[in-house]
Amino acid sequence: MHYTSGNEGLTLSECRVDVSKLRGHDPEKVDELRKFLEAKVGVTINTSGNELVMKFEKEEASLMRRRFLRDALRKFLHRANLKEDFRIISGGEKAFIIKDRKKREIEE
Repeated sequence: MHYTSGNEGLTLSECRVDVSKLRGHDPEKVDELRKFLEAKVGVTINTSGNELVMKFEKEEASLMRRRFLRDALRKFLHRANLKEDFRIISGGEKAFIIKDRKKREIEE
């Protein structure tokens, strides 16, 4: 028996990453993130406005796992020393958002 995901006929699946907050902080980091993800995930990533768009073929579906992509995004923030400023949140079924981390004030 063969099961499908309901997307019969579609050969490409895509995932989007909203980088608007990162672009406002440092536009060069968006290009660094694109290059990092291309190397890590192995697909071509297009920049569309304030989004990075990754298109996966069916054979690459295993790389499309949400957890894998989320971990790759978090790893980039750590390596770029942005972990204190940004966090990764879900933007829907096939999207992530790089969002500002709220600053906690230290009470004295």
